[in-house]
Amino acid sequence: MTEAQIKLKRTESLLLELIPEALGSLNDKRLHDINVIEVKCSRGKSDAKVYLDPASLSEQEKRDYLKLLRKARPIVETFCLKDQGWFRSPKLTFEFDEQLKKSQNLEELFKRIAKDEE
Repeated sequence: MTEAQIKLKRTESLLLELIPEALGSLNDKRLHDINVIEVKCSRGKSDAKVYLDPASLSEQEKRDYLKLLRKARPIVETFCLKDQGWFRSPKLTFEFDEQLKKSQNLEELFKRIAKDEE
């Protein structure tokens, strides 16, 4: 692992800790319950995708949460900036992580195939 990759991983892990803390400091109680699963930074650390746990939310609720998070983004970025003393913070984009759902669907398909072969 190169030094640049180590710095990138360090930034991602810091953001993984700071973002829930920043969301918890906001006045909107709905944002306190959101679980951050993973943060992926771009190579230059100018952008970061924040993956959230969908936790059985409906599509409408997901849209509402994303709308709230877009409004709260500058506050969260400022929180990270001040906490770490960075010159600038990565621009955050929030998404719900659907990988778990996809992997569960694949497992179900494999189980069906196994049953059909028997």
